[in-house]
Amino acid sequence: MSPQAGIFISVEGSDGAGKGSNIEFIQHWFKSRLRQVVTTREPGGTPLGEKVRELLLAKNSAAISPMTELLLMFAARSQHIEDVIKPALSGSRVVLCDRFTDASFAYQGGGRGLANEQIEQLKRLVQGDLQPDLTLLLDIPIDVGLTRVSNRGKPDRFDSEADEFKTRVRAAYLQLAENDPARLVIINADQPLKAVQRDIESVLESRFP
Repeated sequence: MSPQAGIFISVEGSDGAGKGSNIEFIQHWFKSRLRQVVTTREPGGTPLGEKVRELLLAKNSAAISPMTELLLMFAARSQHIEDVIKPALSGSRVVLCDRFTDASFAYQGGGRGLANEQIEQLKRLVQGDLQPDLTLLLDIPIDVGLTRVSNRGKPDRFDSEADEFKTRVRAAYLQLAENDPARLVIINADQPLKAVQRDIESVLESRFP
C-alpha cells in the first residue's frame, strides 16, 4: 500500500479483551512512522453516535429490541462513516476504530440471533464498498473477559448479559475470522500485554512495511 494512502484498521473483541490499551499502542506505532492517526469508536465517534452509545450501553435501556438495537448501531455508523472515517481516509490518515461492522455480526447476529442476511443488507446500504484494510480480533476466553470487566468498574448493558450471550458473541467473531482470514487476524489476548503487542506489531510490520 502506498505511504500516501489512507489506512483503515478496526479492532474487535469481546468485552475485556483489552482493545483500549492496544489501540493506543497501534496509534503510537503509526505516529512513530510519521503517520497522522484518527482514533475513534463505535457506537460513537460523532455527537449523534455518542448519544446512541449512551442509550445502548445504559443498563436501564434493557427493553430495546434486537432489531432496534441493530438499526441504531447502523444509524450511528452511517453518520460516523460520512463525518469521520471517509474524510480521514481521503486525507491520507490512518483510522483506528474501536469496533466496526464485525461487531454487529457478533453482537446483534451471534449474540441476539438476528439473521446475518439482514445485517448484510444494512452493511451494503450504509457502507457500500468501504471495508477495513485490517481487522485485529483480540480473542480471550469468556471467563478471562468476565474477570477483567468485573475489575474495571460498573458494568454496562452488554457487560451484564448472560455468559451464554458472550459465548455466542465470541463464536460469531471466530467464525468471521475463519470466513475472511485475509482481513481479520486473530490475536491471542490471553497473554501478557507486552506479548499481545508484539503479536500486533508483527502483523502491522507485515501489512504496512
